[in-house]
Amino acid sequence: MAHFDVVIIGSGAGGGTLAQRLAASGKSILILERGEQLPREAENWSPRAVFIQHRYRTQEKWYDKKGKPFTPNTHYWVGGNTTFYGAALMRLRGRDFDEVQHAGGVSPAWPVSLTDMAPYYAEAESLWRVHGARGADPTEEGDEPPYAYAPVHDDPGIAQLRSHWQAQGWKPFSLPLGINLDQGQPVTSACIKCKTCGGYPCLLKAKSDARTIAIEPLMGLPNVTLLTGRKVTRLETDPAGRTVTEVICQTEQGEERWTGDIVVLAAGAANSAAVLLASANAAHPNGLANGSDQVGRNYMFHTLTAMVSLTCAHVDVTFPKTLACNDFYWGDPDGSYDKPMGHIQLLEYMSGQTLEGQVSDWLPPGLVPDAISEGIAERMLSMLVISEDLPLPENRVRVTPDGRINLDYTYNNLEGHERLVGKLHASLDGFVDHAHPVSQHHFEFGSLLPLYGTAHQAGTVRFGSDPATSALDPWCKAHEIDNLYVVDTSFFPSIAAVNPTLTTVANALRVGDHLLERLGQGTPAAKARDVARPQSHKAGEGLA
Repeated sequence: MAHFDVVIIGSGAGGGTLAQRLAASGKSILILERGEQLPREAENWSPRAVFIQHRYRTQEKWYDKKGKPFTPNTHYWVGGNTTFYGAALMRLRGRDFDEVQHAGGVSPAWPVSLTDMAPYYAEAESLWRVHGARGADPTEEGDEPPYAYAPVHDDPGIAQLRSHWQAQGWKPFSLPLGINLDQGQPVTSACIKCKTCGGYPCLLKAKSDARTIAIEPLMGLPNVTLLTGRKVTRLETDPAGRTVTEVICQTEQGEERWTGDIVVLAAGAANSAAVLLASANAAHPNGLANGSDQVGRNYMFHTLTAMVSLTCAHVDVTFPKTLACNDFYWGDPDGSYDKPMGHIQLLEYMSGQTLEGQVSDWLPPGLVPDAISEGIAERMLSMLVISEDLPLPENRVRVTPDGRINLDYTYNNLEGHERLVGKLHASLDGFVDHAHPVSQHHFEFGSLLPLYGTAHQAGTVRFGSDPATSALDPWCKAHEIDNLYVVDTSFFPSIAAVNPTLTTVANALRVGDHLLERLGQGTPAAKARDVARPQSHKAGEGLA
């Protein structure tokens, strides 16, 4: 049984970024990934393979609160779900770190502030090649540094929509995107702005994801070991329950055990919670690190509605996901509604087979003729409305004795979301011939739109300053265990209304600097950020 300085479980945005941060220290790092390396093959770009045949999606079943099985929209590969995400990389807004009153309840404060996260956001934006423009988003603080990469140019159809919204007094802005795009040299640019970005693995590896940005650059290092096909099932501790002593995983060859001075969970919000719950022992009878009874609870994922609009004429769009709107993020600017509503962004291009795949869980693709679906796709724009899902203790992950994941979930906080959907629908009058909202919260949980489904999951191992109400401290270390950290979206106390990946990356960089200090490998950059361990912290203040 080999021993490592750090064992990281999961290779996605959190785990991959943390490994990248620690690698230069020379400390021995083991990354355990349940999936394999994603093959580079023609099917990477096939809408039929990706959306209808679900070639890369897991086939495992989870179970909803009624005991009904469903297939989560989850991908187990090196790089995790970021390999398939839409590359939208946005910061949480300043107020997102504070307690915020919503129509449906309270979004709790974080134990860190935007001030604490700002330098790590800036580093993450540079590292993940985020293209954007400051000054147009009305929810910005105003002191953010310029993006290192210029915003992605609008296609003609999107430029028309931008002008249409501006004519109504809206303030649309360029959606920050993480892609390896050189707009000045399109012939040699890695990214070609194709129609197969969000939802697909990038065949050109031009999308900024954990696979290409974090993991692959580490593969030649002698102190970093990546082992695939290792599904971690539980963690064992010393008799007192203060230290993780062994990491147990399943492989095709049977059980393996690994040890590390520091153990980091980054398996995804549902799976990280499941590992902790399955690791119950005499010292932790309700699950590892679960003295607060918060592990598995407060499961969140964004409330989402896709606004599908159709025109009589073909839409001149190949790469539509370049535009967003935050005018209604904190409420209606006209003063009619003073609670948060959410965020609007353009969705990826959807081919006819992509459309068929989105409804395949409840309408067999064979019933949708290709000619019809392709004709619709050529005349369609799709916009996504994202609103905050509030953390409720009863929305939770549970694990059965045989390891089955049960997800108890009830939708909440819909009032602001429905208002924003209505605003978007009305705004399209005069621009499109027909628009129809498709809302995932209108479906039973087992029949969600596969494009969204369990994406953006968060909150099941929340961090905080009070061990009675949180599982992790402000550095994402388990309150009750000296060497256990969690750096995927499990740590989120709230989910805000923007895509969570950039925050996950920035936090992993922050925790990485803390671990470098703990490992005796402090760097000038870390010291310049003053990342001394916080003793107490109030939301809205910087770390002492």
